[in-house]
Amino acid sequence: MTDPTPAPHPAADENSLIAERRAKLTALRGQGIAYPNDFRRSEYAGDLQAEYADAETWTSEALEGTGREVVLAGRLMAKRIMGKASFAQIQDESGRIQLFLQASTLGEVYDAFKGWDVGDIVGVRGGLTRTRTGELSVKVSQLRLLTKSLRPLPDKWHGLTDVEQRYRQRYVDLIVTPEAREVFVKRSRIIRAMREWLDARRFLEVETPMMHYIPGGAAAKPFTTHHNALGLDLYLRVAPELYLKRLVVGGMERVYEINRNFRNEGVSTRHNPEFTMLELYEAYATYTEIMDLTEGVIRDVALHVLGTAQVQWEGQHIDLAPAFRRWRMDEAVRHHNPEVSAADCTDRQAMVRHCERLKIHVKPGHGWGRLLLEIFEKTVEHTLVQPTFITAHPVEVSPLARANDDQPGYTDRFELFINGKELANGFSELNDPEDQAARFLAQVEAKDRGDDEAMHFDADYIRALEVGLAPTGGLGIGIDRLVMLLTGSASIRDVLLFPYMRPENSG
Repeated sequence: MTDPTPAPHPAADENSLIAERRAKLTALRGQGIAYPNDFRRSEYAGDLQAEYADAETWTSEALEGTGREVVLAGRLMAKRIMGKASFAQIQDESGRIQLFLQASTLGEVYDAFKGWDVGDIVGVRGGLTRTRTGELSVKVSQLRLLTKSLRPLPDKWHGLTDVEQRYRQRYVDLIVTPEAREVFVKRSRIIRAMREWLDARRFLEVETPMMHYIPGGAAAKPFTTHHNALGLDLYLRVAPELYLKRLVVGGMERVYEINRNFRNEGVSTRHNPEFTMLELYEAYATYTEIMDLTEGVIRDVALHVLGTAQVQWEGQHIDLAPAFRRWRMDEAVRHHNPEVSAADCTDRQAMVRHCERLKIHVKPGHGWGRLLLEIFEKTVEHTLVQPTFITAHPVEVSPLARANDDQPGYTDRFELFINGKELANGFSELNDPEDQAARFLAQVEAKDRGDDEAMHFDADYIRALEVGLAPTGGLGIGIDRLVMLLTGSASIRDVLLFPYMRPENSG
């Protein structure tokens, strides 16, 4: 179908178009059931396109010679009326296919079809043929209107060009933007591939609560809700970490959860108030093995879903094939800030001077570890284009990570950065209950000083550690950001079907 009649132009009066369609619906109601539900399809457009892709083998004569009759349903995306014969195009979840309609075959239904609109959902039955231009087509013998569309679709040339409307009306975006549909197909395949990868390595998928008595597992500000029957305030989870580690205490030595988390923080191209994480824990593994696992799952998922370890993201070529770089945080800071000495990194006064030079705000309660992180985020993070593990985070900013045995003040922790964005966080877990209790108390003191993201004291988790947590390594991978990487998407909203938006007309 080479020259379809376009859908109505956005400049047309949408209200009048809707009024016209409502009038057509009223007429349909007068004729009987307006929205029938007894049509059953047996084929999909994309499957037929793939099966009969070889035009030299499957000529019109060969197709018609099979005698095959197909039954399809889909949304009418284009139509071209040509007197006694017409062409149309329908789209289902698998793709599009052309329809060839003749008045001599369809009779009164053909006349009715002339008044149908782009956007209507139809059911068709017919044999297969190929037009003179070589396009696979259904030679329609039966045609039914299944759903009357009351709102016009954007036309094929302009599409849904307002980005905000694409997010608000994702249902329209998915109809008219094939690239958007492909992103979410890939997202599903990425998550499925991660599950298969972990299942093959004896990890067990589990589910943990989404409403917590005490928010924990990450330094983040939670959302608050209320349980009426219990008269109890609850928190939407910021992370499942403390519950998953309770399971390791219980002897479930390799567990993971692909979970929804909620953080009452800002909205940006990288952040959404609710987001998806893969979080896993493995007993008898250190953060070094967890880095190996992280590298392996990301590379293998890319190969499985994309067929390559080479990806393009925001104009950068990312190579997932080589071993990912491993770089201590203090060394990275010193590399990008030659004025900072090794001794400065653990000296609060020196860190304060460097922060002032870099115009980084220093809060009274921040120690050298928090200031080292601030300098890293300002001067280093955005430079990490190729996959890089940043290791040896300060204890001060890692309340759940195991302290390094040889370097006081540092932990056995890593974060993975690609193209200046954090994709993963992991560490050797702190399994010393007394050390953990002391760190929780330090977090409570930070909260009392006004740090909204500091953690609460979780007495039951301390009790679980007192039962005994085996040496354990843990990992969190941001699924949304991983999908951004593997689909080349610039904004987290492009990989969320329904991203957070302010209500329309909210001011």
